[in-house]
Amino acid sequence: MCGICGLVMLEGIVDDDVIPQQVNKMIDALMHRGPDDTGIDGDHSALFGMTRLAIRGLSDGKQPIIDRDSGVMMACNGEIDNHLELREWLLERGRTVEQSTDVAVIPAMYLELGDAFVERLKGAFAIAIWDPRTKKLLLARDRAGERPLFFSINDGVIAFASLIAALVSPGKHDFTVSNNAVHSYLQAGFFVAPETPFKNIQKVLPGEVLTLDTSGIQRRHYWSWNAVNTSKKTGSLDAFDDIFRESVRRQSEVDVDFGLFLSGGLDSSLITAVTRAIRPEKTLKAYSLRFTEASYDEGHYAEQVANTLGVEFVPVWVRPEDFPPTIAKLVRQVGEPLADPAWVPSALLASRAAQDVRVALVGEGADELFGGYPTYFGANLAGYYARLPGSVRTLVRRVVEGWPASDKKVTIPFLLKRFIQGDELNFLGRHILWTSCISPAILNRLGVTPPLITRHDYLSTEMLDRLQQHDLETSLAEGLLTKADRASMKSALELRAPFLDKEVMEFAATLPEKERINRLQTKVFLKQYALRYLPADIVHRKKRGLSVPLSSWLREPLYEWAKSKLSSPLLDQVGVNRYVAVELLQEHMQRKADHARAIWTLCVLSEWLEWVSEVESESTNI
Repeated sequence: MCGICGLVMLEGIVDDDVIPQQVNKMIDALMHRGPDDTGIDGDHSALFGMTRLAIRGLSDGKQPIIDRDSGVMMACNGEIDNHLELREWLLERGRTVEQSTDVAVIPAMYLELGDAFVERLKGAFAIAIWDPRTKKLLLARDRAGERPLFFSINDGVIAFASLIAALVSPGKHDFTVSNNAVHSYLQAGFFVAPETPFKNIQKVLPGEVLTLDTSGIQRRHYWSWNAVNTSKKTGSLDAFDDIFRESVRRQSEVDVDFGLFLSGGLDSSLITAVTRAIRPEKTLKAYSLRFTEASYDEGHYAEQVANTLGVEFVPVWVRPEDFPPTIAKLVRQVGEPLADPAWVPSALLASRAAQDVRVALVGEGADELFGGYPTYFGANLAGYYARLPGSVRTLVRRVVEGWPASDKKVTIPFLLKRFIQGDELNFLGRHILWTSCISPAILNRLGVTPPLITRHDYLSTEMLDRLQQHDLETSLAEGLLTKADRASMKSALELRAPFLDKEVMEFAATLPEKERINRLQTKVFLKQYALRYLPADIVHRKKRGLSVPLSSWLREPLYEWAKSKLSSPLLDQVGVNRYVAVELLQEHMQRKADHARAIWTLCVLSEWLEWVSEVESESTNI
């Protein structure tokens, strides 16, 4: 894992003195991602930079890597888990890879296969390749979107980097905030590629390879999780065991110490158990979040799992006073807002783990692939609810909306208030509305026109496949994985997600609906499989997920901090009425409604706008 960046001059030399200075500034902005080494190389047409977190090939992992014969230059943020197999394949074709680091196979793979080389890679990666023979820049991102990659084009110069913050710095091109993108963020809580909060910065999509040259941008999707068109068959526990164990084995085959993030839920517990089974000789540590608020704390479950499996348990306590300084630093390091409140606890967890290990295995992706969210069976129930007479639905809505707000975690009233929304939409529209950060009604109050929810004429028989694919491509790729990457790399810790291995994802797409969701039971197949490794009480424990007690904290002790953020005139500049934002906080304080998600989303946006203002002020002083 590392940070990569670079500048490519499509129309020749711009300024030999300025270009290295700009790339070095980009490297500085990425140093927290890779403190072990830096590298810069290239010529008058292209200059690449990198910061390295050494995981494999510790002694010879220098990047950028340049092929001596062709001049092809490569930089990669990530890891190639099947590099040993690829080395053998390349050797059979007369290509010897000298460096032992895993990403060293990439230039040779590109020279052998062109842009089709990405289809042969397994792992999490963001790659940049400059081919001086064709004057083309290639950018590629892994299938699930675990590693980020951004780019911009200004006056014939392409800039790319692992973070937006490396592309936006004082004295550079004037980057303009996109109000439309910001309004979409207010609804979703994240930015869906290729969109970013800036008009002239784009993001490479998961499973996408781009080529950029003087003729423009050519985009190609080399992979997608297409469960709709995948033949279904009863899942084999033995076949999946081989696939999943191999995924965990490959991702834990590193030259440094690694640990585990353990919540006590099914997904992280299963990864911990399989890792323990595969590496019985290894001393393992499991890191877990703790909250003093009982309904939010699951640390005791995680400790139970760790003790059962013979893994050392390391608790990390989360306190409200950690939130303001941590979110301020995160936003400034990455250059974009992210509304997931778990971003801060995840960063605290990574900070503690980084004291002991360089890598941690995590459970991201299991819910999206194997059907773990209550909204999936809720979509079925909502279809019946939508067919009730309008008068009955009106009565139900009045009763449900009249229930008082609660500070406890995921209460029945909270779920029902979400459930009754969007009964005029199709299943995907309802799903998007249920999972939104700020409802259309609140957005209207704030002066923001709610982004249109695209209506698709999907068959009801495709419902579960479509919902899971939507979540994989949006909330997982651009929300949860963004949180995981930015939170961990703040402390130079690499996270790896065995569920997002290519073979695991493709196996999940073959499962019949009843092996994912069966009435009110979620993750049917995965739970059957998990019984091979875990006690039944752990496997069948009610899903809770990582949540933060924001509802109570925003009343006290984060009230004054939130009020200062919501009062900022900077919100007006992106079309958000700050006076209404403060009204929402007052209503929340008075328990007239639970606006915690909306308030937090606005506070993070305000923090990000402060950073943008700081960059603009520094630019005027240069």
